[in-house]
Amino acid sequence: MFPRDYNENPFIVIWELTRACELKCLHCRAEAQYHRHPFELSFDEGKKLIDDIHSMNNPMLVFTGGDPLMREDVFDIAKYAIDKGVRVSMTPSATPNVTKQAMEKAKDVGLSRWAFSLDGHNAEIHDHFRGTTGSFDLTMNAINYLHELEMPLQINTVISRYNYDYLEEMAEMIEKLDCVLWSVFFLVPTGRGQEKDMISPVEHEKVFQWLYDLSKKVPFDIKTTAAQHYRRVVIQNKMREKISASEGSDIHYEDALKSGSTGQIDGLGRAPKGVNDGNGFVFISHTGDVFPSGLLPIKAGNVRETPLPTIYRESEVFTSLRNPDLYKGKCGVCEFKHVCGGSRSRAYAMTGDYLESEPYCVYVPKSMRKKAQ
Repeated sequence: MFPRDYNENPFIVIWELTRACELKCLHCRAEAQYHRHPFELSFDEGKKLIDDIHSMNNPMLVFTGGDPLMREDVFDIAKYAIDKGVRVSMTPSATPNVTKQAMEKAKDVGLSRWAFSLDGHNAEIHDHFRGTTGSFDLTMNAINYLHELEMPLQINTVISRYNYDYLEEMAEMIEKLDCVLWSVFFLVPTGRGQEKDMISPVEHEKVFQWLYDLSKKVPFDIKTTAAQHYRRVVIQNKMREKISASEGSDIHYEDALKSGSTGQIDGLGRAPKGVNDGNGFVFISHTGDVFPSGLLPIKAGNVRETPLPTIYRESEVFTSLRNPDLYKGKCGVCEFKHVCGGSRSRAYAMTGDYLESEPYCVYVPKSMRKKAQ
């Protein structure tokens, strides 16, 4: 694969196949509904979209929702993409749709990864967060099926008020479940997600440091979403470690990727540099609307009217998001802005301006410290 220029091509594409879902999760970005929308992209429109995605230096493609399994043609769509050489993973909801037969179909067509959400180490916490009694048990049964089929497991967890006090228990469970990647999301108040459910800026920082320490002793890889400032914490730790080892203190973004004890990279690969909303990342809704991410609800176009490469490369919202020099507040003067940049989604959700400073970061840039003195 050729080196990827995020001004031209994304590293990852998320396609919301449908908003239909049987769950009612407290944090749901999509405010998912029980029934499919009549104007969802059709199978033929989906094939055209996949052709465009493949043409953009073949980024990773993730099927999400709602629940992708609510579409009867989900595996036909997946097969079309995989036959073209696209790396595809899926994040279905843990509902009765997640059968062993569905997983066998996924394996047969060549899905790279199956991701499940676990937001608590027990049914009480997880089911409350997912808004559905029995979701925890369904998820655990589905994970057992997945292991029987020897498919790689990714676990997604949203950090919130509901599980902040139980992270050690979560980590123990994640390790026992033998996953290849723990993808840790930090709540952005959009859709059903609410500000009152978020942990505080100081608690964000504590979780970042805890994740870094954890990453050095567990066998699975860890990545974060809507937590770009975790990269800054990793780099700060690397700088301290290098200085104490008298190795010098020049730190590059690649160091933020090497925080695990095994040095492993999860099965789908890892971005060569930091991905942020609209910067290496693009989201397509069930009706073809294009957004910088699913958590940043500013429409940049629709694939029924404009090809995805044109929207990604030329729309004003995408081009501005790829220019850290436009960031405002402390993000704009921060020495980490090119490797961090803060969550543009959270900045928008909290301030109404996606170029504003990350509101849940406690770090004070060096230039601002000098002024304070």
